[in-house]
Amino acid sequence: MKNVNKIIVVPDSFKGGITSENFCEIAKKAIGKIYPSSQVIALSVADGGEGTVHALLSTLGGERIKAVVKNPFFEDIESFYGMLPNKTAVIEMAACAGLPLAKGRLNPSITSTYGVGQLINHAVEQGCDSIILGMGGSATNDAGCGMASALGVKFFDESGREFIPVGGTLCNIKRIDTKGLKLSVPVTAMCDIDNPLFGEQGAAYIFAPQKGADEGMTEILDDGLRHFAKLAKTELNTDVDNLACGGAAGGLGAGAYCFLKAELKMGIDVVLDTAEFDRQLLDADLVITGEGKIDTQSLRGKAVIGIAKRAKVKNVPVIAIVGDIGDDIEEAYELGLSGVFSINRVAVPRENAKLRSKSDLLLTLENIFRFIKSMS
Repeated sequence: MKNVNKIIVVPDSFKGGITSENFCEIAKKAIGKIYPSSQVIALSVADGGEGTVHALLSTLGGERIKAVVKNPFFEDIESFYGMLPNKTAVIEMAACAGLPLAKGRLNPSITSTYGVGQLINHAVEQGCDSIILGMGGSATNDAGCGMASALGVKFFDESGREFIPVGGTLCNIKRIDTKGLKLSVPVTAMCDIDNPLFGEQGAAYIFAPQKGADEGMTEILDDGLRHFAKLAKTELNTDVDNLACGGAAGGLGAGAYCFLKAELKMGIDVVLDTAEFDRQLLDADLVITGEGKIDTQSLRGKAVIGIAKRAKVKNVPVIAIVGDIGDDIEEAYELGLSGVFSINRVAVPRENAKLRSKSDLLLTLENIFRFIKSMS
C-alpha cells in the first residue's frame, strides 16, 4: 500500500471489554505513532444491540432519556432511550429485555418484551416523530407479543381469557385484538441478523440455547413461533413465514413488522447511512473495523460484514481486529474483508484476557501498521 492518507476507523464494541469509543481512541494512538500525517475518521457504530443508543447520540448528538419500565421478568427497572435532535427516538430492546438482565435465571420461555412497548409509549409521549428500534442482544422469544401488549394489543386464550404471551405460551393464543393499538409514528427496526422467525435457522433453534433453553424448550419455543406465524395470517393479515430478520430478538422482528408496520433493516446499515459512511469512503485508503468475535453469525449481517460489503463496492481494503476468530469464516473475505486479526497475544483465560485487551489491541494495531508501512 503506497499511500495511507485517510483511514476510517469504524468498530463495533467488544462486549464486556472494549467499547467502540475505546477502540477508536486506541486506533488513533496507533495510527499517530506509525502514520502521524494520516487523516483519521473515527465513527462509533453498533448494529442494533447494546451500545446503539450511545453510538447514535455520539454521532448525531441528542439526549439520553430515563424511564422506569418492566424488565424481562415484569419487574420494574430504570431503563433509557435516546432522543436525537430531529426528534427520532432510538430504543434498544436490550435496555429492558436484554440477555444481561436475565443473568443467573436464563429462561426464554418466561421472558417478555413488555418493557420495549413501554419505552415506545414513553418516547411517543415525549413527542418523538419517528422511532429507531434496535433489536440485538435479547433474552426473549415472545415474537414481540409483550411489546404489543404494552402498546394496547390484547391476546386471548381458548377460554376467552386475556393474557400477556411469553415464549412458552405463544401456542395458547387463539385471538388477537389490535383495536387498542394507536401508534402514529414510523418505526425502523435495526436487525443484527437476518434469520427467519421459525425453523432450523429461526429464532428458537439458533438463539434460544444461548438464552438458557434446552433441547425440549427450544422445540416448544419454535412451535410457539410457528403458531404465531399462522395467527399473523389469520388475525393480522400479515405473512411472516419467510420474512428476513423476522427471527431477530426472539421474533421481535416479526412482531415489529406485524404490529408496528416497522421497516426491517440491517442495523449496521441504519448507522452507516446516518454517519454518511459511503461518502467518507470516496477518498479513503483503508478501513479498520472490529468486534468481539467474528464467526458464522457475523456473516449474516453484523457490523463488520456490513462495513466490509460497502467498502468492497468502493474498492477500499478492510481489516478486522477481533477478540476471537471462529471457524468457517472464509466467506468473510469474499464479502469484503482483506484480513482478520485477533488481539489475543498470549494464551490466558478469557477473564484474564479482558484485563489486558486494550493494551493488546494497541500492540496489534501497531504491528499491522508497521507491516503496511514496510510494504510501501
